[in-house]
Amino acid sequence: MAVPLAFEPNHFPGLSHIGALLADPGRAAMLWALMDGTARPAGELTLIAGLSPSAASAHLARLTDGGLLALEVRGRHRYFRIASAEIAATIEALANVAQAAAPQRAVPRPARTVPVEMRYARTCYDHMAGELAVRVYEKLVDGGLLTAHGDALDATPDGSALLADWGIDVAQQRTRRRRFACTCPDWSERRPHLGGALGAALLESWSQRGWVECTDRPRILRVTPVGHRQFDAFLVH
Repeated sequence: MAVPLAFEPNHFPGLSHIGALLADPGRAAMLWALMDGTARPAGELTLIAGLSPSAASAHLARLTDGGLLALEVRGRHRYFRIASAEIAATIEALANVAQAAAPQRAVPRPARTVPVEMRYARTCYDHMAGELAVRVYEKLVDGGLLTAHGDALDATPDGSALLADWGIDVAQQRTRRRRFACTCPDWSERRPHLGGALGAALLESWSQRGWVECTDRPRILRVTPVGHRQFDAFLVH
C-alpha cells in the first residue's frame, strides 16, 4: 500500500497569513474601498469600515505590515492605497470566487443587489471592469487583436495598429515593470476583463479622450455620449 506523502505547509508560504488579513470584515471593507486605485486618508477608511479610530489604526497597520497596503505620509496625514496591481487583481478574483460560492436566493436581498452603474462600468484598481470592459476584451480577442496564452495576452500587428489609433504605444507599455497584458476575473460578470499595463493604458486613454469619466460614487465610471458612440462603433463592427 502506498504511503501518503506528508503535507508540508512550507509549500504555501504566507498563504494562511494573507487569508487571515482578508478574513476580518473591517479590513476587507477598507481594501474594497481602495480598489479604485486611489489613496485614501486613514480617517476616511475608518468611517468606511465603521470602526473606532484605534481599531482602524491597528487594522491598517496589519494590512501595511502584511504587504497588502502601501502607506503615503503627506504632512501630518497618512494615506493608504493598494500596494500593487497584482494584489488588486487578487482581491478582484477573490470577490469573484466569493460571489460564485454565495448561497443562491430566488429573490436577492436589495442590499446585495449590484448597482446597474457599477455592473456596467467601474474601475478595478487602475483599469476598467464591468460589462463594457468584458465586451471590449472579448472583441479584442475574437477579432484577432489580442492573442491569449493562458491568462497572459499579447497584441497582434492589427491589435497594435488599433491601439496606436487609441494613443497607446505598445512598445512603451512592454517596458513597464509589470505584466504587459493579462486577464482579470470580473466579479459581476464572472468573465474576464483586460488587466495589466495595457488595461491601465486603455483606461487612461479613454479618460483623456472623454469617453469615460469618474463619478462622485466610488469606482463607478460614467460612459459619455461620445464614449457610447466610440464603443458601439468598435463593438458592432
